[in-house]
Amino acid sequence: MPRAPHPHVPSQVSAEGKTRQEVARLLLEQGPMTAVVVAEQLGISPTAIRRHLDALLADGEAETRDAPRRGPRGRGRPAKLFLLTEAGRARFGHAYDDLAVSAIRFLAEHAGEDAVRAFAEHRIEKLVGPHRSAITGSSDPAARAEALAAALTREGYAASTRQVGAPAPSQNVGAQLCQHHCPVAHVAAEFPQLCEAETEAFAQLLGTHVQRLATIARGDSACTTHVPVTTGDPAHPEPGSTVPSGREARIPNGGKPA
Repeated sequence: MPRAPHPHVPSQVSAEGKTRQEVARLLLEQGPMTAVVVAEQLGISPTAIRRHLDALLADGEAETRDAPRRGPRGRGRPAKLFLLTEAGRARFGHAYDDLAVSAIRFLAEHAGEDAVRAFAEHRIEKLVGPHRSAITGSSDPAARAEALAAALTREGYAASTRQVGAPAPSQNVGAQLCQHHCPVAHVAAEFPQLCEAETEAFAQLLGTHVQRLATIARGDSACTTHVPVTTGDPAHPEPGSTVPSGREARIPNGGKPA
């Protein structure tokens, strides 16, 4: 019997997007299934369903596996079962953020703010630690910022860099490190220690102080960090000197994302 459209599909999604969402939801709720079964459940032609399944596969939101054979082995390829990947499940949200917030609240109540801070520092070290040698291979903060952006991108932060300022000694030349996605933004909105520990880790890796201009946790479109790369200015210490932590400031371009 055809399955009725789910009432919670966002209204702004196109008709094509609504159908794809319904295909994904069916895979989520009923597990691995063939394209023929999906078509029967939704009352849509198998050709149309295969187009949506191919799109989910191309986006990394679905994968396939061979269906188990029933009865004597015959000729031909076994039927393909389609199922969602973790990325596909993310379409529908989850309670992981709420669980994380509850866990850190419990930690703060029973072990204190120092324990929350220690957790935040441990988390960012586990994130960037494996990339430390690649990031610190250059003495140039701008080159390090590019390497850090590449490392953060591999960890799911969709990071990029760009040069800001003018190439003159009197002006604040630097780089902006922008993280266009933050997997822990919801948690960091309540526990800014996560952002503070991240900023300090960036300063240590880049060998210079950094200025956090914007964060997704505060409602900005990206987490933006200014990395000074000029030398000889007391406000911008040489790589390897003492680096203040967690500084926030605004620069002439307003901290616009790279």
